[in-house]
Amino acid sequence: MRRRATRRFIAAPAALLALVASACGTDSASVTANDKVIKIGAWYPLTGALASFGIPEKAGVDAYFKSVNAQGGINGRKIDWIVKDNAFDPQQTVQIARRLIDQQGVVAIVAANGTAQSQATFPFVLEQRKVPVLNALGGDASWYQPARVGLFGLQTLYEDQAAALGDWVVRDGAKKVLVVHSDPAAFVNVAKQIAPAAHKADPSVQVKRLTVKFQTTDYSPVISKVKAEKPDAVVLILAAAEAASYLKEAKLQGLTTPMYGYAPVAAQSTLTLAGTAAEGLRAVQLVKSPNDDDPAIKEFRAAMAKYEQKQPADFVTLWGWEAAKAFVEVARTIHGPVTPESLTRAYEHARAVDTGVGPVLDFSAEQHLGTRDVQKVIVRNGRWESQGDFFTPPPRD
Repeated sequence: MRRRATRRFIAAPAALLALVASACGTDSASVTANDKVIKIGAWYPLTGALASFGIPEKAGVDAYFKSVNAQGGINGRKIDWIVKDNAFDPQQTVQIARRLIDQQGVVAIVAANGTAQSQATFPFVLEQRKVPVLNALGGDASWYQPARVGLFGLQTLYEDQAAALGDWVVRDGAKKVLVVHSDPAAFVNVAKQIAPAAHKADPSVQVKRLTVKFQTTDYSPVISKVKAEKPDAVVLILAAAEAASYLKEAKLQGLTTPMYGYAPVAAQSTLTLAGTAAEGLRAVQLVKSPNDDDPAIKEFRAAMAKYEQKQPADFVTLWGWEAAKAFVEVARTIHGPVTPESLTRAYEHARAVDTGVGPVLDFSAEQHLGTRDVQKVIVRNGRWESQGDFFTPPPRD
């Protein structure tokens, strides 16, 4: 049973619509509500190297919003979700944010993609125009500690994913753990979180790190180094393509050490590229496996088949679906105009938001990241399967 899945979502009545805009036009009161449409916006890398993530995630959001609109919308209001291609560029994203708010009048940015890209817009979107940014894919601890007005998320931070992995490998019996990670700081910072979590579970565990140059394609020497260390478990903090290269070379060299990965490793692309070499790979994910027989997952697959036939029902599309569904669940509690103010207030009072596909979310005025939970998944017979329920990793120091 999913954690607290039987609890209902409770929210306070929405804030009243602000009466007038300020003389300089820098508050959100000039972003007005519409009785028939809820106009929201987002940005995605729909072209360029990261389009392989942006396009399917957008499709997942689209599928859910289309299914809601087909049933009458949110309290009788249809969703108008306006999406712009930012090519994963922060400067372009700032210009997109200005157009979405000043020209198209969106009341919120919902389910947008990218950490640096979204963060570049915060001075204008959150501080100047006071338009909320909700359920973005990406983010780091600085987004939520302390809480920022109007910024709410549902993606468990990479550092917490690493803490979950450190705890998991030790509880599986590992005494010598090797973390294989890329060399950019973003990967290093995540990899460093594994040892403290492992030592909390068992102070005697040895944890070492092996740094690999980013975008390495020849993993033969890497596997040789791993074999020399003789670890009981290997944790991969790599991009999906590089994780696949690791897995294929490990199989070629006969390395059978159990392997674990964080959410970026738990991708369909890893299986496509690694083939049978991925069998048995364990990882943590932000959502359930899209292959599960859970009713909420079946609903997701059916909607993808109906509304977004060109995109597979995989983890990335499910991330988008979850973000869209969480927004709708919160927005439904607003009795009155849906405005930047009423959305912010609704999120501050959102409790036990249950999308059915991800962890149950709790927000408050002080807590703007809805969860730290993750889901264990494992590759069996060439596909990802969920293991058990969502769980909370040990707290980080």
